Amino acid sequence: MSLKNLLLRTVAIIALGSGTLFVPAAQAQANKGYVTIEPAQPSDTTGKIEVLEFFAYSCPHCNTLEPMVQAWAKTLPENVVLKPVPVAFNASMADLQKLYYSLESLNRLDLHPEVFKAIHGERKRIYDAKAITDWVVSKGVDRKSFEDVFNSFGLQSKVARANELAKAYNIEGTPSIAVGGKYVTSPTMTNSYEATINQAQKLVEMASK
Repeated sequence: MSLKNLLLRTVAIIALGSGTLFVPAAQAQANKGYVTIEPAQPSDTTGKIEVLEFFAYSCPHCNTLEPMVQAWAKTLPENVVLKPVPVAFNASMADLQKLYYSLESLNRLDLHPEVFKAIHGERKRIYDAKAITDWVVSKGVDRKSFEDVFNSFGLQSKVARANELAKAYNIEGTPSIAVGGKYVTSPTMTNSYEATINQAQKLVEMASK
């Protein structure tokens, strides 16, 4: 067996062992602009087609795509639900995951776009718990209320679920959009932000059939 064939066989065995097979991003980009997840992942929202927006506040590409995603979300039918999923590729990103879920728990997702603006527009270094808390308080949120939620067990459970989803969908970069538990697309696969939204719309239509 040649070295090339041996390597290909090894990759296939690893993929089978992980329980998730996927087409390499470069091939997806050349072929159709998305990858198919096998096995398909179950929805956390009964009776709805889930669109998962995998993002990181520190990601400049997410900063660019976010307003496009929000505009697109307003056009989605009632049987489709958009769920942002903050991703942490290393420990230094974990507090930003907690920031998103804290804002969600406190019903202050009006600050979600403000986080992107602070990091990418105003160049604020709000990456750790202290800096994040100080920034949130500056936006009118009660410090104790925020800290209680930020450090709660319930929030840790949400972060754990986000990490599980990122692993299940083989998310290796952000932004990425998963649709219906079956498909994932991203600017890397489509070559543009606008094309990613268009591809995601097509995937919603596919998942609806």
